[in-house]
Amino acid sequence: MPTERKAKGQERLIAEADQSHAGQRLDRFLSLCLPSLSRTRVQALIKQGHASLGGAKIEDVTYRVKQGDRFALELPPAAPTALTAEEIPLDVVYEDDALIVIDKPAGLVVHPGAGNPRGTLVNALIAHCGKSLSGIGGVARPGIVHRLDKDTSGLMVIAKTDQAHRALAEQFADHGRTGALERGYLALVWGAPPRPQGIVDAPIGRHPSSRTKMAVLPGKGREAVTHWRVLETFGHGEGREGPLASLVECTLETGRTHQVRVHLAHIGHPLIGDPLYGRGFRSKLRKLPEPIGEKLSRLDRQALHAAHLAFIHPVTGRLLEFNRELPPDLAEIVHAFKEL
Repeated sequence: MPTERKAKGQERLIAEADQSHAGQRLDRFLSLCLPSLSRTRVQALIKQGHASLGGAKIEDVTYRVKQGDRFALELPPAAPTALTAEEIPLDVVYEDDALIVIDKPAGLVVHPGAGNPRGTLVNALIAHCGKSLSGIGGVARPGIVHRLDKDTSGLMVIAKTDQAHRALAEQFADHGRTGALERGYLALVWGAPPRPQGIVDAPIGRHPSSRTKMAVLPGKGREAVTHWRVLETFGHGEGREGPLASLVECTLETGRTHQVRVHLAHIGHPLIGDPLYGRGFRSKLRKLPEPIGEKLSRLDRQALHAAHLAFIHPVTGRLLEFNRELPPDLAEIVHAFKEL
């Protein structure tokens, strides 16, 4: 999408619809053209009068785009942030003027929100990066282009400039289908799948009766694809019908909320320690021998770690690839399983 600078800190982005866009809602069309902005943010900009069609203001987010329509979307300058800098230690894996890659610990919330106004990754990044952080999206906030659940550990990349934010957001929006983006997870799950590897292709949407959960919703959810491979199984013998647990590698073809957790539970092998999708397996803890039973009872998060991340650097064009082993809490559990 062509971009032109206007007043200080403001941009105008131009988008022209072709035949493939005809019939799409305006908010969907512009959000596809601007992967760095959420659809909710695009809707707000349209309703606030920042969009125009052929020079005339348009505020109808449901307008059906026609071939040849030429839109302009004004991006207001970033607003001052009320967020405070906090000296929270960060495990920095890589950093330059455009971006920073960290290994997020379990328990650290990414964005401030209800119940977590402080002590988040955002607060830590403000302290670490200062004014270099990306303010794209109309709000001066760190350039988070993807997120991990509070209790998932592992690799994240954060943009430090608007240019880097847009380029990284485009890669994550593409989910690696046509580019070099790769995201890999290590998961400790109950039991073991019947095959050494496979694919879960099952749409995910909001759970119909619980707003805190996601669920597989055939015909209703958004496309979600997870590739999995069993790396190791644990707890054979002693009259057991099959392995007690497995270490599974997952790679994502899409990026839905709770995707790995939902998909592994969907195939009958929820994450160990998952409070939302693995509750039915808590009774297993009472039957486990020591010391593994004690170690698992102390685990206060789902056993999921973002171990692999690869993407194209938004400035240099180089392929960057990062790998991180399991953190001590999960490595200790794997060791205990191996001792069974």
